[in-house]
Amino acid sequence: MSNKRPKTTVILAMTADGKIADFQRKAARFGSKNDQRHLERQISLLDGVLFGSRTLHAYGTSLPITNPELLATRKQSNKPSQPVHIVVSASGNIDPNLRFFRQSIPRWLLTTQQGKDNWSNHNALGFENVIVVPSKDNLKLNLSEAFQTLKELKLDYLGILGGGELVAACLEENLIDELWLTICPLILGGRDAPTIVEGQGFLHDNAKPLKLLSIETIEQEIFLHYQVFRDQ
Repeated sequence: MSNKRPKTTVILAMTADGKIADFQRKAARFGSKNDQRHLERQISLLDGVLFGSRTLHAYGTSLPITNPELLATRKQSNKPSQPVHIVVSASGNIDPNLRFFRQSIPRWLLTTQQGKDNWSNHNALGFENVIVVPSKDNLKLNLSEAFQTLKELKLDYLGILGGGELVAACLEENLIDELWLTICPLILGGRDAPTIVEGQGFLHDNAKPLKLLSIETIEQEIFLHYQVFRDQ
């Protein structure tokens, strides 16, 4: 892992056929209470969580830490009670009426200059910090530069909570170190149902190799922990 950017971990639940939502891209709520506890525990270790605006609009909220033991551990470690919740949106087109903006969590927006201008048109004050980074082709964010900026802002450990487009973009730029994947016991199917990695995809010769760090079965779910071997 480069010391110029934060350590990054993808944390996602998926079906047995690798889908993270159905073909209508509705919020995926198929994870059990065990998976919810696992997700909250992983979030409690982080300085910030990132998710795309499509994921935010699907759920309407983010997941704050509520477990008293996890909150106490963060306090003992001199961490704020909640990590920063960072919406990644090149366009800045986000509904300011989402319940997300009424949650008691710190909120940042990672966007382009055009995205910042679009958000400002709402006359909304929902983000404590709006971070503008250069855009690439088709308004795609320069995530490598964005992650360096987040590191400079003392966010040393980030979790990526979706969606598949954001995960794909981070993988393309070798910005992911580990993955926590929960396999849930159902099949959604559908060629248009999103997977954990969207985008164009990788050819076989450019596939991202993984190392299995741990595997645990709790009731009907399987919890997989992988390390990503990044390109040199």
